[in-house]
Amino acid sequence: MNLHEYQAKQLFAEYGIPVQDGLVAHTAEEAVKNAKALGGDAWLVKAQVHAGGRGKAGGVKFTKDLADVEKITRNLIGSQLITKQSAPDGQPVNCVLIAAAADIAKELYLGAVVDRGSRQITFMGSLAGGMDIEEVAANTPEKIVTFSIEPGLGIQEHQCREMGFALGLEASQRAELQKILKGLYLLFNEKDLSLVEINPLAILEDDSLCAIDAKITIDDNALYRQEVAAWRDASQEDEKERKAAEFELNYVTLDGNIACMVNGAGLAMATMDIIKLSGANPANFLDVGGGTTAARVAEAFKIIVSDSNVEAILVNIFGGIVRCDLIAEGIISAVKDVGVKVPVIVRLEGTKVNEGKEMLAQSGLAIISAENLADAAEKAVSAVGGKK
Repeated sequence: MNLHEYQAKQLFAEYGIPVQDGLVAHTAEEAVKNAKALGGDAWLVKAQVHAGGRGKAGGVKFTKDLADVEKITRNLIGSQLITKQSAPDGQPVNCVLIAAAADIAKELYLGAVVDRGSRQITFMGSLAGGMDIEEVAANTPEKIVTFSIEPGLGIQEHQCREMGFALGLEASQRAELQKILKGLYLLFNEKDLSLVEINPLAILEDDSLCAIDAKITIDDNALYRQEVAAWRDASQEDEKERKAAEFELNYVTLDGNIACMVNGAGLAMATMDIIKLSGANPANFLDVGGGTTAARVAEAFKIIVSDSNVEAILVNIFGGIVRCDLIAEGIISAVKDVGVKVPVIVRLEGTKVNEGKEMLAQSGLAIISAENLADAAEKAVSAVGGKK
């Protein structure tokens, strides 16, 4: 689960991490009121969306005029902000953060992730703050310094000092960075984060440090024990993906025209690959899981047919944990109940496969049976006219 910047900064403040003064606004009038309350003679109007690259997309504006604060906010709220990290049609802007402008002398980068290799929380720092960290990692990896934290020991002071030296900080700034790193580590653990980023972490003109931006991602599996789960903004999520999560379906929307329903992530990836190889594009990634039931298959069909781009559905199920005849029963029931009007191509393999195929053949429905994955892909592509 992603948090908005203003939500992330609220957590930062609770853990002693310095942030800009800022107030969230849902209307242009509220934005002006907030700017006046913050005081000063310059402000930032920052669109609150779950996507990076807001500045380059026009989602972050600097102004010294209260009238501009109102105008910028009015233009942003209700719009779709398209960034290089957003959905193709953008993310809805429902509110903005009005932040007091800061006098920045230098921009740094600071972040932390769960490193699967070391199975530890790993901190990353860089002198290349304000830039896309992915580009820095790809082009100048030597500009990124890292350290991993042994869970039994926790974050060590020498690690904080080494990061401070690597970022070229003075003694007082290194002491401040140590507090920030310890606060971030505590936040990471207590709130079950999977990622936290400060880009930029600014050195201000008075030599103090300040988190100018904030990004937090919380592990979905831990939301049941986190109060911040109530902060979830469903408007920022793909409706189909959100609906799928309610039924424990792993779904990702893509831009093709052949929908996939598969059990197992690896098999789902292979299915998408062979569709592409056969001359078309997958409309989604959908893993219904190992313990597939007829009810979940029906919900999967409902989600699939809600996508107007779908012109055919390829069902690729391996009956290991679940029997093929039960899957066939679920497919038949779902096609009838949902009213699927596009071709459905089904490839079954595994336990009770013959019984499953016989059930599909005798269903009286326009379900196309396939012998293997290559045959299924060819029939699905043929069903949509071989469109790319």
